[in-house]
Amino acid sequence: MSKKQFKAESKRLLEMMINSIYTQREIFLRELISNASDAIDKLYYKALTDEQLVFNKEDYYVKVVADKANRTLTITDTGIGMSKEELENNLGVIAKSGSFAFKNENELKDGHNIIGQFGVGFYSAFMVADVVTVTTKAFGSDEAFKWESTGADGYTVEPAEKASPGTEIVLNIKENTEDDQYDEYLEEYRLKSIIKKYSDFIRYPIKMDVKGQRPKADSENEFEEYQEEQTVNSMVPIWRKNKNELTQEDYDQFYFEKRYGFDKPIKHLHISADGAVVYNAILYIPENTPFDYYTKEYEKGLELYSNGVLIMDKCSDLLPDYFSFVKGMVDSEDLSLNISREMLQHDRQLKLIAKNINSKIKSALLGILKDDREKYETFYKGFGRQLKFGVYNDYGMNKEVLQDLLLFHSSKEKKLVTLDEYVSRMSEDQKYIYYASGESIERIERLPQTEMVSDKGYEILYFTDDIDEFAIKVVAKYKDKEFKSVSSGDLGIEADEKDKETAEEQEQHKELFEQMKEILQDKVKAVKASKRLKSHPVCLSTEGEVTIEMEKILKAMPNSQDVKADKVLEINVNHEIFAALKDAHGNDQAKLSLYTSLLYNQALLIEGLPIQDPVSFTNDICKVMV
Repeated sequence: MSKKQFKAESKRLLEMMINSIYTQREIFLRELISNASDAIDKLYYKALTDEQLVFNKEDYYVKVVADKANRTLTITDTGIGMSKEELENNLGVIAKSGSFAFKNENELKDGHNIIGQFGVGFYSAFMVADVVTVTTKAFGSDEAFKWESTGADGYTVEPAEKASPGTEIVLNIKENTEDDQYDEYLEEYRLKSIIKKYSDFIRYPIKMDVKGQRPKADSENEFEEYQEEQTVNSMVPIWRKNKNELTQEDYDQFYFEKRYGFDKPIKHLHISADGAVVYNAILYIPENTPFDYYTKEYEKGLELYSNGVLIMDKCSDLLPDYFSFVKGMVDSEDLSLNISREMLQHDRQLKLIAKNINSKIKSALLGILKDDREKYETFYKGFGRQLKFGVYNDYGMNKEVLQDLLLFHSSKEKKLVTLDEYVSRMSEDQKYIYYASGESIERIERLPQTEMVSDKGYEILYFTDDIDEFAIKVVAKYKDKEFKSVSSGDLGIEADEKDKETAEEQEQHKELFEQMKEILQDKVKAVKASKRLKSHPVCLSTEGEVTIEMEKILKAMPNSQDVKADKVLEINVNHEIFAALKDAHGNDQAKLSLYTSLLYNQALLIEGLPIQDPVSFTNDICKVMV
């Protein structure tokens, strides 16, 4: 018996494949079980065309046996087996795929699909084994053969004895090292967990001899160990069942079993797509935010399966960041079982699936918003911030997708409203969608800047989240209506007689306002008579893109630049304080300076901005009191 060498390219592939395609050693068991399932499938297809062969599904299975004493792990199947030539072709050339060739040569029907690529997956066994021995007997043949290899050094093939068709793979598990514990692949609980994780939905039983304890027949207090053969996989995945067969409890149970969350999801989507791309998916929109959702530690993604076999725990490419709260899984026969994260990023099929899923999620959210407002508002409380960040992120590329999902508190409705609902209530003379920003609804309601807009009967959206104004700046327009802050210099409201009076006051007292500007220096861009104030003496407005609320948020960020809004100090010329200002301007410059500083600091406090010199401010108050 002579040792045969792998082809040169195969030898180089072996080390590269193990080190790059597979990032976790446990994957080897998934690969070998997938190959075993393919072998049984091949026999099933043979039965479809061979009347002499009766395929009784109960007779076909995969068996996994661990032998701690001899450090071996055996995977046996009752499939079609391999001839000597097939052994040479499938295992002598890495990345040569008997399963893939079979899939291409046969029109697969009846919901069955060959899973893997035998050559690639098989060699993952060398991640955990020093020696791999394959004993196989092809269906319809009297001969059996044994293939054995220690890895890149080559392999041997010789005749063997095997009673029935099928394949038996024996792995001689490596000894432990300081860094790696290979013993785990001989432990019953570990093998069961790997099978449940990756191969739970293989369509044939995966059997193991499982140990247990039971009371002795003649004693209540004494127990004895026993061993029995159990099927450790569930075989039929929920996503391949007919939706009509499933209840809400079935979907909820799957959510809990997969540990997608500890809450009860507010909606599930069961997708069976059969078009340009074929896939099944079950997606969940959760009710509550995970504790780490708004942290760097949170990892988005859906479970990704290829023909019922898990190939990735969290495939982030299936979800955009703004829908990162969605949980669930996707199964597609169009994806290769042996695919790396890098390859997935460029996979055309995966991009089509992701695009389709994105559309389905948006439709589902719009459906909840329309049909169950209370449920949507519960969802929005936890995840609305993420939707708003999605609008702002990527230079507004996704604003069209997300803007109809946004909610803001309304000054008129006293509840959350959509942008569409706001626009539908706008009067004909209203030019803009008005908004006001602040730390809370209660604080915004007391802002002096809201007076004029409210008096006109216009609805105001309240922005209480730090991302709100940034997101709306990106949206810019909704149904051809621009957004306008109530603190903006120009509110776009038609002038009335009071406005004309204000303009006259501005011109008449031009020197007063210029002198107040000199007192405040670069703290404000200008001081002027206010059109918007009714009962309040003073307020700050802004010119330019950066508002006062945006300035506060940007300054609070770590390593932030010194970004400032262009502030304008507005004085209510109809307030009694204005008379005091005029008097001080004509008679007492020190008092004018005192009043100007007090009014400016008062305006800062109204906005929730810090006073630069609190001691000076309190001293100024004392001067007024004496």
